[in-house]
Amino acid sequence: MDMALKGNLTSVPMKSRIALLCFLCSLLFQVPARSLAAGERPNFIVIFCDDLGYNDIGPFGSTKHRTPNLDQMATEGRKFTDFYVTSGVCSPSRSSLMTGCYPKRVGLHENEKGQWVLFPGNQRGLNPKEDTIAEIMKKQGYATACIGKWHLGDQMEFLPTRQGFDSYFGIPYSNDMGAMNGAGQVVTNRGYPPLPLLRNEKVVETEPDQRLITQRYTKEVVKWLRAHKDESFFLYFPQTMPHAPQFSSENFAGKSANGKWGDAVEEIDWSVGEVFKTLKELDIDGKTIVAFLSDNGGATRWGASNHPLSGAKGSTMEGGQRVPFLIRWPGRIPQGTVCGEVATSMDLLPSFAALAGGSAPKDRIIDGRDVRPLLLGETGARTPHEAFYYYFRGQLQALRSGDWKLHLARNQRGRGRNAKTTKLPDRLYNLKSDIGEKNNVAKANPEVVKRLLGLAAKAREDLGDDAPEHKTEGRNTRKAGFVKQAVKLRQD
Repeated sequence: MDMALKGNLTSVPMKSRIALLCFLCSLLFQVPARSLAAGERPNFIVIFCDDLGYNDIGPFGSTKHRTPNLDQMATEGRKFTDFYVTSGVCSPSRSSLMTGCYPKRVGLHENEKGQWVLFPGNQRGLNPKEDTIAEIMKKQGYATACIGKWHLGDQMEFLPTRQGFDSYFGIPYSNDMGAMNGAGQVVTNRGYPPLPLLRNEKVVETEPDQRLITQRYTKEVVKWLRAHKDESFFLYFPQTMPHAPQFSSENFAGKSANGKWGDAVEEIDWSVGEVFKTLKELDIDGKTIVAFLSDNGGATRWGASNHPLSGAKGSTMEGGQRVPFLIRWPGRIPQGTVCGEVATSMDLLPSFAALAGGSAPKDRIIDGRDVRPLLLGETGARTPHEAFYYYFRGQLQALRSGDWKLHLARNQRGRGRNAKTTKLPDRLYNLKSDIGEKNNVAKANPEVVKRLLGLAAKAREDLGDDAPEHKTEGRNTRKAGFVKQAVKLRQD
């Protein structure tokens, strides 16, 4: 020990010295994730389902669907009951996972025509100037791949291989944006090209047999894992199913208790099982983080369940944006635990970046927060989010702070040419005691309403609000990618 230090210690009272030594020892036994050596850095797999409901898998209460592999994942990992995505529909939600930002921040809350999501041949897409989670991983020496549905722009400039992924295999948008619609019927009057299947930047097949698409993705994943088992890797696995029209292979079709929807969900569970089986065979299970979630709330019209939440895909009710989330990392994430703190898909970018030895971009606003204490189950960990904002098509419709959720007053117009406009007042719910958002307690809690309205005002100043009654541009938004001349993907 340095003599000067030793001398200083001997002059300190015994109780103080003991307290100091205990503090120093505690520091020795705390191993922050950011200090992990290169060989200890985890691999990452993110499995991202399409339209899966909160109550569609066993760990979140499903009694209709058999999901033994996801049940086992929850037993061996950690379940988040209050996990959110940033939109009730596909493209906006996916932009947040990639960038760690609200869709409004990066200009992907709608397409250039004001529609909910991106469609074939749109001019808008994820701006290549954004630093995606894949690009951050590449900077840390990780191999990267995207296998599955992209839906962040089908123009060459916006494809996964231009956004940090070494390779890509999958469809560039939803499976009903080809020759078939959501009911599985052939449609020729929408102007869409045949549904393209891409390998990297080339269309290798059109209108692939969707009965086999989950199997094909899974085989690609297993093949890729075997090829990169000796590297650090980040694998993004966005499933096409159970988005409509639902398809399953003959091993699952007609086998569930919930029709085509249940068949597709049960095949996804099989796919998850194949991933874990492969990780164990390759002896990399212990150093791989696997996260499982959905891009938005369940599409109840097709068979999903969001019980006990109200609302569904496309809404800012809890059933539209609160999704099932599981995460597993053997030996590091405590087994069989549950987290009820608010966390979001935006948080994966800064959290995973830190675990990989890097960081989120510092030259721009990132809305996600480092939630490693929540992911790793640290005692007493609390959400870092003062508020979570529910946007729909650029309109701020609700926000959550703590257990309180406020649906903001707005004008709601009914459907049809002669539909009437209804004035909806501020509605306040305590999600801890009223998860179904049934009892408006705004009148009984005016101070809570006032505080949340103040947070909403901050969001409008920062991100903007496209609602006519609150039209605000927002001071800190960035532009989406845009091409002057869009083309539709076709096979050569």
